[in-house]
Amino acid sequence: MFNTLIIGAGAAGLSCALVLGSAKNKPFAENKHIAIITHQKTSHLQNALFNNVLGLKPGTLGADILNDGLEQLTKLYPHVNQIHKEKVLSVTKQDEHFIIETNRNSYTSTIVVVAVGYTSLMHIDGLKPYIEPHPRAVLEKDRIWLKNTDHRIDKNLYVAGTLAGWRSQFAIASGSGAHVATDILTLWNNGKHTKVHDKI
Repeated sequence: MFNTLIIGAGAAGLSCALVLGSAKNKPFAENKHIAIITHQKTSHLQNALFNNVLGLKPGTLGADILNDGLEQLTKLYPHVNQIHKEKVLSVTKQDEHFIIETNRNSYTSTIVVVAVGYTSLMHIDGLKPYIEPHPRAVLEKDRIWLKNTDHRIDKNLYVAGTLAGWRSQFAIASGSGAHVATDILTLWNNGKHTKVHDKI
């Protein structure tokens, strides 16, 4: 049983995992079990080149960010369970938790964050009732979003990144994932608004 399971390891999913992982020393987060299913094949970072992102050296490749992000998560927050080479087939609500079925295994989690790409090729059973045309993409690109209010689809079911209805911009997707993570930390902290910063 996970406390939070993130589906997707692009900009939004990795950002969400890093922020959640960084709260490990907080009393409200120290015993939480976190996992990320490392979907990356549909991430637009695979062929991205960054020259206009604050903090990134011009010429940075999106594919390198994907690899470096997983390595960063492994080195800094090894308690975040990385699940590789599995494709999510369904997300089903059952009582006060979710059952996540992949092509290889079945997982249980109290909270689920969906952070996969926003193409119409996204097929995860259980999420189809929430799919609508993307509000911030041109119609001919056939993009979708999971209808939500402030990243929340339903109780304990969140969406982050472009699939949450945001534009396909690296900084926006990363911020969306961090936003969801701080909402989850706030939930774990009994509703007290929470963020995690490292200081010199």
